[in-house]
Amino acid sequence: MEVNMNYLRTLSWSGLLTIGLAACPGPHTPYLVKDLSIDDIAKDLAEGRTVSETITQSYIERINDLNPSLNAIIAIAPDAIDQARASDVRRKEGKSLGPLEGIPILLKDNIDAIGMPTTAGSLALANNYPRQDAPLVRNLKNAGAVILGKTNLSEWANFRSSDSSSGWSAVGGISRNPHDLTRTACGSSSGSGVATAVSLAAATVGTETDGSVTCPASINGIVGLKPTVGLISRSGIIPISASQDTAGAMARTVEDTAALLTAMAGSDPSDLATVTADTHRTDYKKFLDANALNGVRIGVLRFLNGYSTQTLAVFETALQTLVAQGVELVEIKNFNFGQMGDDELTVLLTEFKVGLNTYLADTPPRVTARTLTEIITFNLSEPRELAWFGQNLFEESEATKGLKDTDYIRARETTKQSAGPDGIDRLLYEYNTIALIAPTTDPAWVIDPKNGDISSPSATRLPAVSGYPHLTVPMGFVDNLPIGLSFMGPAWSEGRLLALGYAFEQATSARRAPPDPPQGDTE
Repeated sequence: MEVNMNYLRTLSWSGLLTIGLAACPGPHTPYLVKDLSIDDIAKDLAEGRTVSETITQSYIERINDLNPSLNAIIAIAPDAIDQARASDVRRKEGKSLGPLEGIPILLKDNIDAIGMPTTAGSLALANNYPRQDAPLVRNLKNAGAVILGKTNLSEWANFRSSDSSSGWSAVGGISRNPHDLTRTACGSSSGSGVATAVSLAAATVGTETDGSVTCPASINGIVGLKPTVGLISRSGIIPISASQDTAGAMARTVEDTAALLTAMAGSDPSDLATVTADTHRTDYKKFLDANALNGVRIGVLRFLNGYSTQTLAVFETALQTLVAQGVELVEIKNFNFGQMGDDELTVLLTEFKVGLNTYLADTPPRVTARTLTEIITFNLSEPRELAWFGQNLFEESEATKGLKDTDYIRARETTKQSAGPDGIDRLLYEYNTIALIAPTTDPAWVIDPKNGDISSPSATRLPAVSGYPHLTVPMGFVDNLPIGLSFMGPAWSEGRLLALGYAFEQATSARRAPPDPPQGDTE
């Protein structure tokens, strides 16, 4: 399938690349998908109350109705209905593949999936039709999932400009928060967060380098898990940093998040970071226990500051809930980040150039921009690309000296040690706690194309830089805008974090679905 470039040239910078967005084939019995969990859908399928084809059609119809005002979806898989029909045949023949059989899942558009271009939101990659699925996509398909389509994102996973507007891409326009369409969906997994919150799929896949799963999950009022780096293969994903990149699960419940992680995790020979993934991979749903908070010690990261008074008030209520559930809270007031932020940027800038050039070199011949240098040149020649913000991070990355540069090596070694062994691991040991908590971030800020994002407090740096897992679950609301509670732990502690998050979720029922937005384009 080729992109019609004449059509693309007629799009404004906010236009939606509607590859594969089409009417559903023929009439069908409606299936009300809004706010259904994976387990809800699986039960209806197992008991014959519906079929995957009907479910998939219903999600496509919902996307067609609601996406014009949200800009959460870039493309629908052209074979989505065929995938669903094949699933229905397997089920009828007693050959179901796994726990996600017939369940529609959306992917962030920096993840390779056959039949759709992987654009990272950039017009330079409009013809980047991958030759094969990313391993995590193969894993989802092997579990029976229907790959429904691609979600919008902060272009290049928010690593093009330090003055960016999260959720904006030249391909998909600006993703809007369904709780308030004037406000950000955060990023870079913006469309994945929005699509999950407003039920445009059963669940979605995002990616994170530092905050790109957890921030949009928190701000859109859903669950998001950034797992340990190396639990899920990064092959077939447009990279930023080999040290910090990972895909992550985004869903409306902790249980669905666990199910999605179970399907995606596993070793991949083409990604050396995953060499031990199979030894850690398990059925993460087995950890879920409503009593998991009882009798545990959890560290409260008071040294993270800058949160609004309203966010802190919701956090204090959450702490009271934890205590009522049997948690012993331990105040942790001091931590020296040193120059971790500057060193992290050095690592990301250096690894981005190396990783992107490697990825681009293997793209199909119709992709004409095949190096970071050529992407920079493309952007300068394409007015829609620089309509909202520039590309200073691209230019700084292009100036880096490679993986043998002594400044890079020092920065990488220092950040890993200070965030991991001397950071999360030390805090857990010294304070005798099993996990660390903090507000994920403040509520969504107003979209501002002129000035870009505001500086917002965040709990993401330590787990991001260390490569350790980070789970955010809905904590409450500030002026009808959701905020999340972060649970952080040591490497490979996904099961424990999911258990703690599940117990908090069951005790609070803090998530509230956003209203369906008005049908029609808000641009």
